[in-house]
Amino acid sequence: MLKLPIGLQSFESLRTDGFAYVDKTKLVYDLAQNGKYIFLSRPRRFGKSLLISTLKAYFQGKKELFEGLAISELEQTWGSYPVLHLDLNVGLYTSKEGLLEALNSNLVDWEEKYGIKLNSPDAAQRFKYIISRLAQSTGQKVVILVDEYDKPLIEAIDNEPLQQEYRSILKAFYGNIKTCDEFIRFVMLTGVSKFSKISLFSDLNNLTDISLDERYADICGLTAEEIERHFSEHLEAFAQKEGTDKAAIMEEKCEKCMTATIFRRICRKICTILSAFSILFLSKGIAITGSRPARRHSSSNCCKTVTMICGISPRGTFWLMTSPPRRV
Repeated sequence: MLKLPIGLQSFESLRTDGFAYVDKTKLVYDLAQNGKYIFLSRPRRFGKSLLISTLKAYFQGKKELFEGLAISELEQTWGSYPVLHLDLNVGLYTSKEGLLEALNSNLVDWEEKYGIKLNSPDAAQRFKYIISRLAQSTGQKVVILVDEYDKPLIEAIDNEPLQQEYRSILKAFYGNIKTCDEFIRFVMLTGVSKFSKISLFSDLNNLTDISLDERYADICGLTAEEIERHFSEHLEAFAQKEGTDKAAIMEEKCEKCMTATIFRRICRKICTILSAFSILFLSKGIAITGSRPARRHSSSNCCKTVTMICGISPRGTFWLMTSPPRRV
């Protein structure tokens, strides 16, 4: 049995160190070929960071990591692009200085890596300069991948003055992406929320939101078919430990991993996606006692500044489940 990649977010580590990987590369290829400015919202523990890492490896042209995967049959001309990976998962966002430090840390890394530096204290201006100079110096357009774009805003959800400061900083920072369009090959931002009412992306109004696009419903998370195909042996072992069979585990235990995303589209399919983190714990034989039940809200009851979404229907309702599984 392949090792379970619990807690791992690096695509390269998964592929080189013998961990199980559920192949999402057909969707990755489709996204990279048919999109340019992409936004994706998913709950925590659904594999957004791994998706970003996969895109990073693809755009860096690391063909050897994709051998045997769907994309290896689709991609005929592997190219290499300079990648700017902004990870806002890391940082202590209790003050304006915390956000500026996180942005500065990423900027310094890029400046040192590519030998490009603008002597300015303004993070937004430095970001714009790096994008344009990097494209000009390499002769290749730039790929920008932003993981958890909204982490600072979520951390300050109950502090409106601090949120205002964060919005001002991030709006200016992300706004450079649009002004640098001629230097950009691909952009993707991920997060757990959609800040649609605060004009955070008013300057970046060309983002395509695929959060509810059924073509990409399972680009993160795991379907029942994928669980059965990739984790069958692990679930068999867990079933023996529990004195039951795999079918019972799939029916009963997986339902308790209900950190699930349900996409409802009028006259369209209903697709249930389970949290990858929950399923990996279950496959490892760590029983799940259940997650906080789903809470159903109407759009009129949403927080005025943030819509935390797992799925939104055209009628304006959504289901929120973000609590991780508890271990017994």
